[in-house]
Amino acid sequence: MSQPISRVLIQGDGVAAWCCGLLLRRAGFDVLLKPGSRPRLPAVMLSDAAVALMRDVFGKADLFHAAPRVVKRIVAWGPDPKVVVLDHAAVVVSEQDLLEALGTQIIDDDSNAPPDWTPDWTIIASRPLPGEVVEHRFGNRFATATPVELKHDAEPAACWMESLEAGWLFLITTAPGTGWMLSVGAPAAELISRSHLVVERIAHCAAATGTFPCAPRIVSPLCSAGWLACGTAALTFDPICGDGTANAVREAILGAAVITALHNGGDTPSLLAHYEGRLTAGFRKHLEICHGFYRSGGNGDWWKNEAESLLDGLAWCDERLGSNQPFKYRLNGFRLEPA
Repeated sequence: MSQPISRVLIQGDGVAAWCCGLLLRRAGFDVLLKPGSRPRLPAVMLSDAAVALMRDVFGKADLFHAAPRVVKRIVAWGPDPKVVVLDHAAVVVSEQDLLEALGTQIIDDDSNAPPDWTPDWTIIASRPLPGEVVEHRFGNRFATATPVELKHDAEPAACWMESLEAGWLFLITTAPGTGWMLSVGAPAAELISRSHLVVERIAHCAAATGTFPCAPRIVSPLCSAGWLACGTAALTFDPICGDGTANAVREAILGAAVITALHNGGDTPSLLAHYEGRLTAGFRKHLEICHGFYRSGGNGDWWKNEAESLLDGLAWCDERLGSNQPFKYRLNGFRLEPA
């Protein structure tokens, strides 16, 4: 019989890493963190549901109570779009402010580890990944983030979303008169030159901060003996749905619960299969939502190709999930119990 897990190394320092670390520290584990080097996102939009989840996990009832709010989503979507105004409920923060608000100083990094400190288990929340892991990406789209100066008449508590012939634009206010534009697909200059909705809110575009792949991605396997992948190291969501941060927190809750169950003598193959299955099922749901957006966004080849890639992803998930047997465990608070 293997020894109970007591020491956990967390590789990464994003939301998923800190959430895992906090939950495991509360459960009595000796936790160290190995910081990553990924640049922080300039703006993150968190739904009220995501904020409520983080308030629960981190025990901070007033988390982001003073952050800028988004109460309206203005959308022009499809080949012949009509502008639709929808209610929205979210806050906008930078990733750095998000992490600082979560109180990330509570966990030591691995540079402070005693010489004989060796982890019993590793949570991989940032790269590199183990050599046997294969990445599966469903789509070829890239996104560019651009800081913008907004016109004086741009509504301060709104975000805008617009589909175009070869991509889409998303604009969000981060402070009075300033915001960020995300362009996906064709180069930002080409998309903004064809825009009717977003372009009318922008007074000036600054230099882009960088371009990055934004198609949904998942790795396989997601876990094995001695390690599990979590957060962006496990899977990445398309920003079109805006639920990546909340999903990272949910992954962290499950990952910490799996480690705790293993420590308490749970069956390793069964618990790892549950973790793999739950994350794959969540990824499949995300692909299904994305497919609705890309199927309806436009009639051009770019939209068709990206929608077909998402169908490939759904087929991959279905093969991995098999016959959809009921899950053997369920979360009760932050702990796993037999279903």
